[in-house]
Amino acid sequence: MTGSQRAALVLLSLGEAQAAEVLKHMGPREVQKLGMAMTTVSAVGRDTVAEVFDDFVDSLAQPAAIGAGADDYIRAVLTQALGEERASGLIDRILAGRNTSGLDTLKWMEPRAIAELVRNEHPQIIAIVMAHLDEDQAAEVLKCLADRVRADVLLRIATLDGIPPNALNELNEVMARQFSGNQNLKSSTIGGVRMAANILNFMDSGQDEEILTSINRIDEPLGARIRDLMFVFDNLADLDDRAIQAVLREIPSDKLAIALRGAEAGVREKITANMSQRAAQILLEDMEARGPVRLAEVEAAQKEILAEVRRMADAGTIQLAAKQEAFV
Repeated sequence: MTGSQRAALVLLSLGEAQAAEVLKHMGPREVQKLGMAMTTVSAVGRDTVAEVFDDFVDSLAQPAAIGAGADDYIRAVLTQALGEERASGLIDRILAGRNTSGLDTLKWMEPRAIAELVRNEHPQIIAIVMAHLDEDQAAEVLKCLADRVRADVLLRIATLDGIPPNALNELNEVMARQFSGNQNLKSSTIGGVRMAANILNFMDSGQDEEILTSINRIDEPLGARIRDLMFVFDNLADLDDRAIQAVLREIPSDKLAIALRGAEAGVREKITANMSQRAAQILLEDMEARGPVRLAEVEAAQKEILAEVRRMADAGTIQLAAKQEAFV
């Protein structure tokens, strides 16, 4: 079971009221990920449940890394680690969702609903809104927009270089017409080439190249910079052994067997070299036994694994190679 599935199993075992209290302290992406995981652990054996809870209890028994949980302590630690500007939004979300702005509220909406909300806005407004979202959510919104505006919006995201407080405040007021939120905003340094590359990594195969081609026609150097920062499945071969081993602990073997069908030989060798001989043999046998697999299945499995890699990189669990610093 993946880490998300184990967490989902614990929540399902708590009961509705207690699980709801736990979810209140999580961000929108974590809630969505756990919700999806809950649907995959409906038929789990008693032995598996016992094993998961044993691991959970063992984790709780370990000494806490931080001995205080007061608001002031959390604010001080995060501000010192990230700086005041980067920490401010994260602190508000962590501390029970207080002071959530109209733009931040969009993170709880479905991508299609966000696309409908901004569909008739100027591409620059759409770019600013999307730059406030997580990259995977922004990619889903981009898929829902008309083909003619996709490249324009992504190009504007890549060239964003900060937004004055008054402009951001006005935009937030527009977004907050149907949400209540905090209007006391500071200057923001959202967007940039890295975010544009991250968003493209979550696009469907073919759509990313189509958008990059359009950007190259307008600004070829910018298109090249975006491409350099993109991280694709074959780049897994560039990770160090420790990172690969950490990723393998979070990926179901059946998903890995499908994803590797479309991978370069170097990626397969990197993966199997970091598994036990028996586990590698079982993986290769599974790949052979499956027979032909649809390309769509392979791409979906690869994107799911890449999403987990990005999540682990963002959490600091692993580090990606220097040339893929877009996710570090």
